[in-house]
Amino acid sequence: MAVLPVLEYPDPRLRKVAEPITEFTDALQKQIDDMFDTMYEEKGLGLAATQVDYHYRLVVMDFSEDHTDPLVFINPEFDIVDEEPNECQEGCLSVPGYYEHIYRAAKVKVKALDRHGKPFEMEVDKLLAVCVQHEVDHLDGKLMVDYLSPLKRNRIKTKLQKAAKKRD
Repeated sequence: MAVLPVLEYPDPRLRKVAEPITEFTDALQKQIDDMFDTMYEEKGLGLAATQVDYHYRLVVMDFSEDHTDPLVFINPEFDIVDEEPNECQEGCLSVPGYYEHIYRAAKVKVKALDRHGKPFEMEVDKLLAVCVQHEVDHLDGKLMVDYLSPLKRNRIKTKLQKAAKKRD
């Protein structure tokens, strides 16, 4: 298993729309495991494949303290169940160090395939609903900064670009 590099905003690869997964191979299982390793190492709650430059519709999540409740969503889709806006302070591994108040639907019903291709549905609310919407946005080439004002988005972009130059 491996920790993968996480793409950071404004990397243009984060805007690529992910393709559906049609084959459940050993390589896919390794990708899933590597994404969990990466998410745990980065101390995230969720990770979309797009964030690690793998442009297929795959999301991993785990909300447990001890990493014992891994969730895999392949080709996820969701329907809004409760449109009541839920304001949450969101962070993103691709926008490191920034937490912004974003409004998302309070409850969604997600349909997906598990890591072995078995379909499932679940109705989720609160933080899990926010995370599902956030990660599916990634698969569609959308980032949390897209919900911010152009001024705030540009400020974050400039600061992250400067930080990246210092690391290089």
